[in-house]
Amino acid sequence: MRILLVSPESKVWNSRAHLHNGLGYLAGSLLANGYTDVTLHDGAVETESLAQVLDRAIADGRPYDMVGISAPTVLIENAWAGARDAKARGAITILGGPHLTLQPDESLQKPEVDLVVRGEGEDALVEILHILEDGRSVNDVRLRNVLGLSWRDAAGKVMHNLDRPLRPDLDNIPLPAYHLFKIERYTNLNPMTDGLDPNARAYTIVTSRGCPYKCTYCSKPITGDTWRPRSVENVIKEWRMLVRDFHATEIGLTDDIWNLDLKRAKALCRALIDEKLNTVPWVTIHGMKVNHTDLELFQLMKAAGCKRVGFGVENGDEQILKKVIRKAQTLDMVRHAFKNAKAAGLQTMGFFIFGMPYETEETMEKTIQIALELDPDLAHFMIAAPYPGTELWKLVEKEGILFSHNWDDYAIQADKAHFQIGDLTADVVERKWREAHRRFYLRPSRIARRLMMPDTWRNLPRRVQDVSRMMLGARASAGAH
Repeated sequence: MRILLVSPESKVWNSRAHLHNGLGYLAGSLLANGYTDVTLHDGAVETESLAQVLDRAIADGRPYDMVGISAPTVLIENAWAGARDAKARGAITILGGPHLTLQPDESLQKPEVDLVVRGEGEDALVEILHILEDGRSVNDVRLRNVLGLSWRDAAGKVMHNLDRPLRPDLDNIPLPAYHLFKIERYTNLNPMTDGLDPNARAYTIVTSRGCPYKCTYCSKPITGDTWRPRSVENVIKEWRMLVRDFHATEIGLTDDIWNLDLKRAKALCRALIDEKLNTVPWVTIHGMKVNHTDLELFQLMKAAGCKRVGFGVENGDEQILKKVIRKAQTLDMVRHAFKNAKAAGLQTMGFFIFGMPYETEETMEKTIQIALELDPDLAHFMIAAPYPGTELWKLVEKEGILFSHNWDDYAIQADKAHFQIGDLTADVVERKWREAHRRFYLRPSRIARRLMMPDTWRNLPRRVQDVSRMMLGARASAGAH
């Protein structure tokens, strides 16, 4: 059976492209179970469209039997388009990922979608293929035994099998099939090093899955409120492979919260030092939880090769943090974490959200002020997006006005507000968001620092485009909503 695993092309304006670890895990499981003809198509870096790839396979006399597409909410429209292309060329289509886990019925109303996998897909996909390669029917009655699968029976009725329990032991999941990625096409993980290494090989790694915290904006349809760590030994095995076999020049941790267990986080750093794997720089892609850190951790991270850490600050108003976002942290915790990270010699990045429910112009001003006070090397300012299944989504449905009517409008990197609750208008949210970029990045010291970085000049057209969108707005606000 010939298999193509796909991540749809991203239309989000953010131009960064990081390796899609989820596809790697799916491919790794297939290879470990005897399915050796597996190809990856990550639309974020491909030069050919999915349709072109499928047509070329047919022309070569080796069409794909199955096309599996993984998609979050903002890319589901692209996933359906990809499924149409695949179905029109005779392939079985299987969709999975966060959005499909939340709303499987939506996709099964579309004839181009044969099967939907809810939750973690590594085991489910293998079980499905065992059935399909035997009978080749997407209505096979045996599919009712595949946990986490949504499908149609022979009469066309949509069936939702029982949920698949989360794997308790992540060490037994086959490692990602890194060799299938076109690694040279991905951007550096650290924006401040873009363009400095023309032969960069930036890999990502997941050392744990899930997060027990319950921030109202966060969508966790697959892992829920759980946290499952891999053993330090298992992580080191993969890290060693990336450094020594795949010659990684940079590694990024993509865990939701890799440092939940402070003792384990320190043990991992010590193991990287002991194994002499600290020669390759690494960064945390997502925000670390500030209340699971101390100075020793950051010092160990620095010694282990870490270059940059990110923190989810989110808001500068204590009441918004506590009662609206439910972040389970205080601003003093944030200040303490930044202070310790900088003392250890690490670069810092802060994540900030504008336009949460019950915000005012004054609370957003506090967010700008905390960003200026913390002065991270990078500040990532976002506009709140109400993803399906989140508490934020439920609140907007109950009390608000939703402006986004297509799923691809829900990107947190977008330059427009997605909803309104109360008197805070979209125009004000967007204005404060752009103001944050101007006041943070257009300080004389910032401009001087930016001009000294080689990547500014090597990627000048991209930098100009980013500045235009973030600081000036891609469109006029008036009448947009």
